[in-house]
Amino acid sequence: METVLSGIRSTGQLHLGNYFGALRNFVEMQHENRCFFFIADYHSLTTHPDPTHLHDNIRTILAEYLAAGLDPDVATLYIQSDVPEVAELSLLLSMHAYVGELERTASFKEKIRKQPDNVNVGLLSYPVLMAADILIHRATRVPVGKDQEQHLELTRRFARRFNQIYGVDFFPESQPYTSNHELIKIPGLNGSGKMGKSEGNCVYLTDDEKTIHKKVMKAVTDSGPTEPNSPMPEVIANLFTILRAVSTPEVVADFTAKWNDCSIRYGDLKKQLAADINATVAPIRERYAEIVGDEAYLSKVVRQGAEKARASADATLSQVREIMGIRKF
Repeated sequence: METVLSGIRSTGQLHLGNYFGALRNFVEMQHENRCFFFIADYHSLTTHPDPTHLHDNIRTILAEYLAAGLDPDVATLYIQSDVPEVAELSLLLSMHAYVGELERTASFKEKIRKQPDNVNVGLLSYPVLMAADILIHRATRVPVGKDQEQHLELTRRFARRFNQIYGVDFFPESQPYTSNHELIKIPGLNGSGKMGKSEGNCVYLTDDEKTIHKKVMKAVTDSGPTEPNSPMPEVIANLFTILRAVSTPEVVADFTAKWNDCSIRYGDLKKQLAADINATVAPIRERYAEIVGDEAYLSKVVRQGAEKARASADATLSQVREIMGIRKF
């Protein structure tokens, strides 16, 4: 059995891209592996979020995780800051992480380009904290997207370096998790790029039917095909990508045929797409509405998750301290 770890920043609200990119795989993998899923509130602090919203964002993400099917009695679901061992391991790992290699990471270069007035140490050491998240449970598998592959490679580098410096075989070199489901990159409704909160092109898992319909009907299209079997422009190909994710093969085949014979009506396509998106997210939305206001249940889940995560983390950290020579009198 593999030990699998995955986390998400506590920025609030999951969208369709999150679901097809990761969430449905999490639900599956929790029954096949020893899984840890955490809400990364420390990581979110690098962008200085509004502290009055941080807790509500964590609540939203927690409730959506649960609504999507994560079972706290099967997997360990916890909040990053509830496990202080992570911060200590990050400090210890940073003693063998070098400034040059951190400055060369693509994510750091991108962040300082986007926020030149907030180039904080947390941004620079982000990969070290991410490595600590993974190594604190000695995870062997990590579900990662393309934008996180370099961070996972750094985690392996830190693990190798630790093992070599201290002459041990303690930390595993975590590998990407390979799912039975294809990870689908869901494009945004604005015609290009992936679906993302910052781009404002999302369908959220908690959007109601009316909101979904309104968003989809506003999706960018073109004037339609003028020749049979012509290639689809990006804006239309994007709608078909979403359609393939949420609709039946018969529906996809029908609209593909209509595109190829130039009889497609985008209004019909969008109505079908909106209906099928709603059918996909409706069970999650309904379960979320039941969970998000249940303070007692959410508190129980968080306490239970912190207890299990800290037991695992303490076992790792105790051995790391011993290996590094940090011992009690």
